[in-house]
Amino acid sequence: MAYADQKMSGGRITAIIIVALIHAALGYAFVTGLATNFVKKATEKLDTFNVEEPPPPPPDEPPPPPPDQPNLPPPPTTVVSPPPIIQTPVPAPVMNVTPVIPPSQPTAPPAPPAPPAPPAPPAPPRVSQAAGLRGNPGEFFGADNYPAEALRAEAQGRVVARLSVGTDGRVTDCSVTTSSGNSSLDSTTCRIAKSRVRFTPAKDENGQSIASTYTLPVRWVLPRD
Repeated sequence: MAYADQKMSGGRITAIIIVALIHAALGYAFVTGLATNFVKKATEKLDTFNVEEPPPPPPDEPPPPPPDQPNLPPPPTTVVSPPPIIQTPVPAPVMNVTPVIPPSQPTAPPAPPAPPAPPAPPAPPRVSQAAGLRGNPGEFFGADNYPAEALRAEAQGRVVARLSVGTDGRVTDCSVTTSSGNSSLDSTTCRIAKSRVRFTPAKDENGQSIASTYTLPVRWVLPRD
């Protein structure tokens, strides 16, 4: 029984080997035959032909237009910045300055001496007795002496005059310090004071008559009818 099995196993192995060899031979023949037929068919289809150059265009015929070029974007523009300007400091030139000595100027003559100051005015004498009015000066500034221009303007008011009284008691100067507002009343006051008002002159400490000033107030009132 064991011998029979061994014999059968050896025969099966031999059969498998034979079958494998047959398959290999068939495959080789198949591949070789197909390659030979493909080469033959390709050779038969290869024809030989001559390349003819196209005839030149007639002389009067314009050359054919160039083929359309595709719209290509313009090449990028490269902006090249100039190199920075480097300023090199230039040292200032050295200048030799020679001092110029001006020629000697003539000496100016000395200024003349200033004139002596005028002597100070003597101090006014000390008044021991002031000037006094003689009589009643109000009677000189009444209705009888009222200026006609002031009457027509119906002007009235108070005038204050500063009188300069001489050593003889007469009025030497008159200035209005407070106006009545009417020029006719003001000027009449000084005119009457100079012509009609009299004073007892002022005296100094030695009893001598001296010039002095006096303030005279006058009120002008319109006369009643």
